[in-house]
Amino acid sequence: MPLSTIVKLLQEAKHVVIFTGAGVSAESGIPTFRDALTGLWSRFDPAKLATAEAFREDPSLCWGWYESRRLKVLQAQPNAAHLAIAELAKHVPKLTVLTQNVDDLHERAGSRDVIHLHGSLHSPRCIDCGNAHMAPLSSDELPVDGCRLEPPRCEVCHGYIRPGVVWFGEMLPDEAWDAAFAASGACDLFFSIGTSGVVYPAAELPLRALGAGAKVIHVNPVRFEISSQEHFLHGPATVIQTLIHEAFG
Repeated sequence: MPLSTIVKLLQEAKHVVIFTGAGVSAESGIPTFRDALTGLWSRFDPAKLATAEAFREDPSLCWGWYESRRLKVLQAQPNAAHLAIAELAKHVPKLTVLTQNVDDLHERAGSRDVIHLHGSLHSPRCIDCGNAHMAPLSSDELPVDGCRLEPPRCEVCHGYIRPGVVWFGEMLPDEAWDAAFAASGACDLFFSIGTSGVVYPAAELPLRALGAGAKVIHVNPVRFEISSQEHFLHGPATVIQTLIHEAFG
């Protein structure tokens, strides 16, 4: 799809949805969940650290791993794609950001009311009663790679505080999913950026938009199969979104 066509679609759009995946955060230096673990963490399978059962079996191992991930996020900076997405919101009537990422880089770039489909590393809660934990560790208390760390205890029931992310086998947050599904069905232009559409149910969102009559554009450095009704922009999110922003702005 030519850049001029995308600009025309943006000029005509009443509601734009931006749906982002791990590829966007990866360009800020945050490893994707499927990347090989490094250092002392290399002997662990990340998938086996991302379940409630794993957390209950070894809370300090699981909490330490997620806090080391959070440290990487705190050290990272929003990239050009995050910034271009935030800037785009100033030039269209309505823009909704949906993300599978558990960091806060969209917010730090200036996006507002971001819908987090998979939760957030910055919103820990009790594994037993679900009470939100309002006092996360500061960056200078976080572990280095390979360190175990005892989780805090809940002030309500004294259960362990767990990461506020969606683990394997868990449902997406109802409020986030309902809002994302509604936005996808109400938009007229849908960008899917940095995600290959293999993680369900989030991967249903581009199909929801397409079925409701929206134009769907995928942005990814790795090509994957799409329907004849969708469009593909081949390249890194930082490059593609910057080009779109410069052409449209």
